[in-house]
Amino acid sequence: MTTVTKSGPHTIRAVIALRWPSVVTIALAGVVGLVGFTWPFLASAEFVRSHGNDTPWLFAGLLGLLCLVCLAEVSSGRLDPKTIAVLGVAAAAGGGMRVLSAGTAGLEPLFFVIIVAGRVLGPGVGFVSGALALLTGALLTGGVGPWLPYQMLCAGGVGLGAALLPVRAGSRAERWLLAGYALVTGLLFGLVMNLWFWPFLGVGAQSAMSFVPGAPVAENVQHYALFYLATSLGWDLPRGVLNAILVLAAGPALLRVFRRASRRAAFGVPARFEAAEHDPTTRQVAS
Repeated sequence: MTTVTKSGPHTIRAVIALRWPSVVTIALAGVVGLVGFTWPFLASAEFVRSHGNDTPWLFAGLLGLLCLVCLAEVSSGRLDPKTIAVLGVAAAAGGGMRVLSAGTAGLEPLFFVIIVAGRVLGPGVGFVSGALALLTGALLTGGVGPWLPYQMLCAGGVGLGAALLPVRAGSRAERWLLAGYALVTGLLFGLVMNLWFWPFLGVGAQSAMSFVPGAPVAENVQHYALFYLATSLGWDLPRGVLNAILVLAAGPALLRVFRRASRRAAFGVPARFEAAEHDPTTRQVAS
């Protein structure tokens, strides 16, 4: 089913509607990512000792699943040249925004582009463009490492969520809801991302912020909450505030640009060739 929203006299269609191959691959990537992020709270001490070095396998699995999402869209015929061009522009814009700051003091304006692109172009493009924007930014800034698939998955989720927000396109409520979403996801990105490395910082150390293998879930949750407040909140809050301000200040203009481009590109409209009717006014008279 194609996502349709109305804004004034125009009808805006999502570039990539979520069909079943995409739903399955995104859901599978989400499940694997959920396990990859939350395993410290569920694993026993014996499991940590036996499988604590299995992170590279998870890296490969997540990266492979993210590639499968793109392949699912190609196989379903939704990624035509126009859509690929839009994906390239969104990914390049997001990657370029990251080059401007490289995450300094938590300031990462690329999420502003991911949110707007996902909101206008649909959940499929939102997920893929978010992941590709992080990949592009990592390649440009030399930020490739075991954390990259986690970042790609989180950024893809940000774009996907922006497309699913229940608000009428073009309304004033949309602008404020997207700003609030930018603020919340700016905080959640850091809250979730820290989980990939937190278990390996002083495992078993007698500290109120350390991961304790095999400890009760409530105890490790409390330790992680203290760790986040002490080390990450000061970086994540500027990220959320910056992107919320960008949505309020420049969001309406960028939303109009993306929506105008999607209307003119006529995504999903099949090409039709019709024979031209005979027009007697165009006949040439032989001299």
